[in-house]
Amino acid sequence: MQLFRETNFDFMKYRKFWITVSLILIAVAIVAVFVYRDLNVGIDFAGGTQLTLKFRDKPEVDRLRALLDAGGIEEPGITSFGAEGDNEIMIRTRSIKGSQEGSRDRVVQILDQDFNRDRGGKVDLNSIGVDQTTNLLVTLDPERRGPGGAAYYRGIAESIIKVRHDTRIFTSWDQVAKAKGVNPAVASALQQRAYLGAFSVEGVENVGPQIGKELRRQGLLAVLLSLLGMLVYIWFRFELRFGIGAIMACVHDVIVTLGLFTLAGYEFNLTTVAAFLTLVGYSMNDTVVIFDRVRENLRKNRREPMIDVMNHSINQTLSRTVLTGGLTLLTVIALWYFGNETIKGFAFIMGVGILVGTYSSCYVASPFVLLWESYFGSQGKLRGEVAPASARGGSRPVASADETGRSEAPAAPRRTRSAQPARRRR
Repeated sequence: MQLFRETNFDFMKYRKFWITVSLILIAVAIVAVFVYRDLNVGIDFAGGTQLTLKFRDKPEVDRLRALLDAGGIEEPGITSFGAEGDNEIMIRTRSIKGSQEGSRDRVVQILDQDFNRDRGGKVDLNSIGVDQTTNLLVTLDPERRGPGGAAYYRGIAESIIKVRHDTRIFTSWDQVAKAKGVNPAVASALQQRAYLGAFSVEGVENVGPQIGKELRRQGLLAVLLSLLGMLVYIWFRFELRFGIGAIMACVHDVIVTLGLFTLAGYEFNLTTVAAFLTLVGYSMNDTVVIFDRVRENLRKNRREPMIDVMNHSINQTLSRTVLTGGLTLLTVIALWYFGNETIKGFAFIMGVGILVGTYSSCYVASPFVLLWESYFGSQGKLRGEVAPASARGGSRPVASADETGRSEAPAAPRRTRSAQPARRRR
């Protein structure tokens, strides 16, 4: 399938203008990241705590944010995810300066004071673990087993926590009664001293400041090494001039996309690094397709100026570029529209990156190849002049001039006996 057939757009005619536009975009992106608005670094790099909570009823995100702000939790990141009726919330808090401890206990305490106000000092069975449940059963000792019943009650506690893990939150005592070992005596004792809270903690992830700093360094190193590796690959696979052009296009794409990403306010985390690495690969692939066609056309038309070869190659691959970029962009738009906050940042980077990468393949990578050629390559080809036959690799003899200024044509080849026609015998 082809959308464009035999197009003849002069892409390189306004290359200086588009290079200027690209430089302006890079400047705006740098100002956006370092001056206008700080990068919204997530806990993966800044350090902090991430809690996954399951609520019995549908929670209000604004209410949760107001509670945590009033409790002294600065700038909490609160996101709802999962299906509509799952009532799941992800809370991210930044690390506390001078402390390696997470803010899990503080967040749970703040939410308890509002959501579990009527528990009357009872233990919340939706928030305690195996050890706390065991201690509770040992204290209650509903089956009168005495000091030797700790191992027995621990088995019951593990069964209760397993059922809670499967149901994700206890909403009724009938669910607790389904646990192995929970007989009527145990269930009655638990109901007297325990309480089924309005939410349960499904997971906790704590990232210290040092770990975040190391992850930030490794993420930056991954992007830089990917660019360096692709430069080396294109250098050996094609030529150094093509490698320089492709790397300049990738650097342009990363910086411009990062600037727009910062202005959009999405969180920068490990998923974002994966998105940028994917963007680098996509942009490089788009550029390599054009450069591969350039190399083929250079072999076919050795006398054609480099700038014309570049224009023809971009026109020949234009249909493929639009089809590939357009279909990928439709998928990314669907991810951004239907996805939750966790995936929106990834989709935003890929969507902007596809547009910027397609543009840079034509108006950043190719002009830089021409620029490199003008300074370090065959300048005559770039100006539209015809290079001498020795430089073109041709073998056709060229007329030379003698001392008097007359041109001396090359001598005609001598005819051998085998080349002469045979005489007819009489």
